[in-house]
Amino acid sequence: MSTLDRLERTIAERRTAPPESSYVAKLNAKGVPKIAQKVGEEATETVIAALSGSQDDLVGESADLLFHLLVLLNAKDVRLSAVLAELDRREGVSGIAEKASRNKAS
Repeated sequence: MSTLDRLERTIAERRTAPPESSYVAKLNAKGVPKIAQKVGEEATETVIAALSGSQDDLVGESADLLFHLLVLLNAKDVRLSAVLAELDRREGVSGIAEKASRNKAS
């Protein structure tokens, strides 16, 4: 089992815990908008770390971003395996071609 799989399991277990006992539960109690806001904040901090921070800063912010993204996916009942399957589907496809196919489908 990968680190992300274990983290996904832990997030699922803590989602319904009392908010005072778990950061995951506290975020979920505030709802999807708050969780999505946290993902945005962590994404911004990751970008800042990439542009002006150290490698350690980038690693730490990337970990925060992945964590909060997994919390958001869990709150929306989306499994990490679904995201990984989508990445698998895109593997070997030019990013330009893949994006063009999404624009045609819209």
